[in-house]
Amino acid sequence: MLGPTGHEDTFTRDNLPPEDAWPEIRLAGFDYPDWLNAGVELSDRMVEKGFGDHTALIGNGRIRTYKELADWSNRIAHALVEDYGVRPGNRILIRSANNPAMVACWLAATKAGAVVVNTMPMLRAGELSKIVDKAEIALALCDTRLMEEMVACAKGSRFLAKVVGFDGTANHDAELDRIALGKPVRFQAARTGRDDVALLGFTSGTTGEPKATMHFHRDLLIIADGYAREVLKVTPEDVFVGSPPLAFTFGLGGLAVFPLRFGAAAALLEQATPPNLISIIQEHKATVCFTAPTAYRVMLKAMEEGADLTSLRAAVSAGETLPAPVYEEWMARTGKPMLDGIGATEMLHIFLTNRFDDHRPACTGRPVTGYEARVVDAEGRECPRGTPGRLAVRGPTGCRYLADERQRAYVQNGWNITGDTFVQTEDGYFHFAARNDDMIISSGYNIAGPEVEAALLSHPDVFECAVIGAPDPDRGQIVEAHVVLAEGKAGDALMVKVLQDHVKAVIAPYKYPRRIVFETALPKTQTGKIQRFRLRAPEG
Repeated sequence: MLGPTGHEDTFTRDNLPPEDAWPEIRLAGFDYPDWLNAGVELSDRMVEKGFGDHTALIGNGRIRTYKELADWSNRIAHALVEDYGVRPGNRILIRSANNPAMVACWLAATKAGAVVVNTMPMLRAGELSKIVDKAEIALALCDTRLMEEMVACAKGSRFLAKVVGFDGTANHDAELDRIALGKPVRFQAARTGRDDVALLGFTSGTTGEPKATMHFHRDLLIIADGYAREVLKVTPEDVFVGSPPLAFTFGLGGLAVFPLRFGAAAALLEQATPPNLISIIQEHKATVCFTAPTAYRVMLKAMEEGADLTSLRAAVSAGETLPAPVYEEWMARTGKPMLDGIGATEMLHIFLTNRFDDHRPACTGRPVTGYEARVVDAEGRECPRGTPGRLAVRGPTGCRYLADERQRAYVQNGWNITGDTFVQTEDGYFHFAARNDDMIISSGYNIAGPEVEAALLSHPDVFECAVIGAPDPDRGQIVEAHVVLAEGKAGDALMVKVLQDHVKAVIAPYKYPRRIVFETALPKTQTGKIQRFRLRAPEG
């Protein structure tokens, strides 16, 4: 049963899935009071605990202490409530790269009792519109360097009434900053319930239509008090770095929730390329890194050339399969394990993982304490050990889609069915086999093939197309498009570039097809359905 709510705007609670469609939630060991505000717990509470002078955030040439972060976010919270009329339960979209200002805005909105939707800089107006419409968002906070697509989204939206700019650099020279600077550093946070929705994490799914996963205030603390405490063993001396966007729940956990929960620091990079990661690890003696295997490959090469990454005590790999050779070379060079794990936006963060004292190559390990996992067949029966099947998991977090019929596909018999095929060995360890849908996972990014197809088909030179994920040694998979051109059009190198540039302009650039194969026809069934499996076959 849900606890009390402090939301005046009851949109999210009203749109929770029906109770019989929920996964079984197991909260043993995770006890929180009825009234809880995660924004307060991750900032003001840490100051009260004596961490005020400790470094909280590093980024854009500045170091922010916990006291500075608490004051900063409190001023913004005042502005949101007093100048923009934010009430508990309202949805606020935040558009920014990874920088301290985005974290301050997220904490401020959470303290004000809002439900936050963090988004990436790469999303275009059309993609932002789907999110705004789904969550009925009236207010967006946007880094002033990224306003164009956000403003374009607002112009055509029936919900988004106001876009407010903030300064993502260290200058505090934008509308929100100027208003906030005149506010008090103390703020009486909204009295939110532990079971009030604090965060909407959007994920595309194979159709490209966004699904909003709903996470409570308690969930934001559970992932820290579970995985980060048990597996990473975070201390106040840790410095976190990583490549995942804060807009992803993986990045928000690893680069904000985990360090702030334990008095540690996070070094944030707007452009988290492997060379930039290597540089910041060396400069700030980072101890915990979150990134994909592709970046760790670059780090290994850099170590060969003299880079000093010995400060890292934890290298967390997620987002795509960790190849055994990368794990083994990392072990050989550092003497420390690479912690492969798997999470899901629906589950908020990692629920299966290796551990410092229990790890092996090509293995995703065992469940985080509080979670239970099994491999099941199509009817939900547990598969014999060693037999591939669907991964099913349950624990203290779980899937709750906002008003989405796909809830009943993800949650079956109380279990979250993640969409992954796994094998469990006789001794209880889980090994990833494949995705059991058509999602393309490239360098840790989920890309829906149909969305890329739609972007290609919007170009006048494309007659028809099919998009698949093709194996790639560096990225795990790449987007590969099989294209039939309009009559009279040449399938040459210039056309490849034209179509790639077109896709980058229509949807987020990282989704573009890195390989385009021109076909005279696509394989189809008698009813005209494209047979993508034939394009994946060796002879395809």
